[in-house]
Amino acid sequence: MGFFQRFRRMIKSNLNEMISKAEDPEKMLDQVIVDMNRQMIESKKSVAGAIADEKKLERQLNQTIAAAREWEEKAKLAVRAGKDDLAKEALLRKQEYMGEAAQYREQLEGQHDSVEKLKQSLRQLQQKIDEAQRKRNLLIARAKRAKAQQKMQETIKGINQNSAFEAFDRLSEKVDRMEAENEAYEELDAPVKDDLERQFEALEDGSGTSADLLLEDLKQRMKHEEPS
Repeated sequence: MGFFQRFRRMIKSNLNEMISKAEDPEKMLDQVIVDMNRQMIESKKSVAGAIADEKKLERQLNQTIAAAREWEEKAKLAVRAGKDDLAKEALLRKQEYMGEAAQYREQLEGQHDSVEKLKQSLRQLQQKIDEAQRKRNLLIARAKRAKAQQKMQETIKGINQNSAFEAFDRLSEKVDRMEAENEAYEELDAPVKDDLERQFEALEDGSGTSADLLLEDLKQRMKHEEPS
């Protein structure tokens, strides 16, 4: 069954080679199936040859058995004719053919077992090819989806590494810094008011009078709350 092992190694080798080349998934799978079918044809030829050998052994066995029977009939004829010596020779010849027949039978049994194993292996290979053909479209869809995801990841990576976006971020930070500095300068440039001006402003808004009134009101209420 060496050709079946070579078949599997060939398919695996071709598949790995095509995958490494990153070829179109659809073309790759179609080519693999073509190669599998081609090897299946060669495998069938080998199995057919083994079956032919089995049939040849079967014919040789039947011919040998027929020859042995024929010499037995000749021995009977010699006995009827009273020629025992001739009958003995015929029986010895029959014995030779029976010995050959035993060897052919042994070879035939071994060949038959081998042929059955080859047929089983061939059926398994055919099932694998049928399965590959059924899964072809599914595998193509999966390959295309994986390729699209890979391309998307490359695009995202490219965006993250894009110098234009980095420059935009740096410019935005610079504008924020400039605005903060302007606000700081405006605060520093504001006129400084002396204590006298601040006191008059307090009088104008009435904050001081209001506080005095609130304090006086609190004291009055506390007096009423004290026990007599």
